[in-house]
Amino acid sequence: MALIQLILQGGQVPVENASQMELTLWDLIIKGGWIMIPIVLLSFVAAYIFIERYYVIRQATKEDINFMNRIKDYIHDGKVEAAIGLCKFTDSPSARMVEKGISRLGRPLQDISTAIENVGKLEISKLEKGFPTLATITGAEPMLGFLGTVIGMIQSFYAMSQAGSNVDVSMMSGGIYTALITTVAGLTVGILGFFAYNTLVVRVERVVFNLEATLTEFMDILNEPVKSER
Repeated sequence: MALIQLILQGGQVPVENASQMELTLWDLIIKGGWIMIPIVLLSFVAAYIFIERYYVIRQATKEDINFMNRIKDYIHDGKVEAAIGLCKFTDSPSARMVEKGISRLGRPLQDISTAIENVGKLEISKLEKGFPTLATITGAEPMLGFLGTVIGMIQSFYAMSQAGSNVDVSMMSGGIYTALITTVAGLTVGILGFFAYNTLVVRVERVVFNLEATLTEFMDILNEPVKSER
C-alpha cells in the first residue's frame, strides 16, 4: 500500500518522511565507518597543499617587465653592484638566477650558464615541494574508498551468514551503505586532487618557460660589449 500511495502521489515523498530522509555531511561521514577518517584527513592535507602551492607559484609567475631592461643598463654601464642590489630587492626565481649569473661575471660563459641553470633547477624544486604528497593522496584516495567498499560488503555478507534463513534486507543495508559512501568519498577526493595536481603542474611549466627566457636574455646581454665601471 505504501508503494502504491507513493506512485499515486507522483513519486513525491510526504513531508513527514522527507525530514527523516535528509542526511547531513556529518551523517555521511559517520555512516561511512572508520575508513572515512583517513579519507577526510587526507582530503584536508591535499587541500592545504594545493592552496599553499597555488599561492607560492602564483607569486613566482609575477615578473617585473622592466627588470631585465634595468639589469641590461646596469651591466652595460658597469654598475655590477647596483645590478646585484636590484636582484636582491626583487623576490622572484628569475631575479635569483640573474643574481647568480652576475656573481659569476668574469668567468667563461659556459660556467655562468651552468651556474644559472643550477639555480633555476633549485627554484623549480622549491616550487614543486609537496607535489609527490599531493600525487600520492590523489592515487590513494580511490583505493581507500575501494577498501571501504570491500569492508562494507564483508559486513553485509557476515550479517547474512549470521542470520541463517532469516535474511532481511535491513541486515545488508548497513554494509552496502558503508560501501557506497566510502567509494563516493574516495573517488570525489581523488578526482579533485587529480585536477588540482595538474593545475599546479601547468603553472610550474609557465615558471620554467619564464626562467628559460630569462636565461637566454641574460646570456645575450653578456655577449654584448660591457662598458667600464664609472
